[in-house]
Amino acid sequence: MRTPLVAANWKMNGSREFAEQFFAALDLEGLSCAVVICPPYPYLPLVAEKAGEGFSIGAQNLSDETSGAFTGEVSAAMLLDWGVRYAIVGHSERRSLYGESSELVARKFHAAQAAGLVPILCVGESLQEREEERTLEVIASQLQAVTEAAGESAGGDVWSRAVIAYEPVWAIGTGKTATPEQAQEVHRFIRERLGNAGAAVQILYGGSVKAGNAEALFAQADIDGALVGGASLDAEEFSKICRAAG
Repeated sequence: MRTPLVAANWKMNGSREFAEQFFAALDLEGLSCAVVICPPYPYLPLVAEKAGEGFSIGAQNLSDETSGAFTGEVSAAMLLDWGVRYAIVGHSERRSLYGESSELVARKFHAAQAAGLVPILCVGESLQEREEERTLEVIASQLQAVTEAAGESAGGDVWSRAVIAYEPVWAIGTGKTATPEQAQEVHRFIRERLGNAGAAVQILYGGSVKAGNAEALFAQADIDGALVGGASLDAEEFSKICRAAG
């Protein structure tokens, strides 16, 4: 039985005051789902102070390097120093705005795992790719990059300590959302693509998730929770999404 998981991606939003107000309003009491909060790097220490209150800490990104002359980068080991447990890799904004290739994303995925973090691997297609009916092809390629980087000897073990988030690029921050049936089709494909490991992997949906559509999405057999963007900046809204997951 997979435990539902809901992750908040604050992106480049927030302040010390915002974080204090957010946690004062956050209500996770009695939930059975796992919750992850992913703030910008400067607020990791503040979030770490609150992490005993029903959630884990996640990072929005990390370097594929362990240390060295890489100005502006943050390593997995540094994140561990602040109690971080999860790290988002391959978010569509990193891929599109900063040119991160699937090969770089795969290296970040394995850097996170090697250090003991749980990577949240984001995969998804653009509107053009969906209209060209290439959704499954694109996602298969993004997953394949991770398995190829691990080498054949890793087998299904590469997915045993990972979370996957399907985020249709055309639905992120647009207010558009894949229908529950559309999302379920892709989630089922991903699970099957993972082979024997697929049954145990948490697969989240990301793409304009709100309290109003969360319950219908989470009712699908292969949707185990959500990676929440804009709605995660509203503590009450985010709490409702978490409650919809369990």
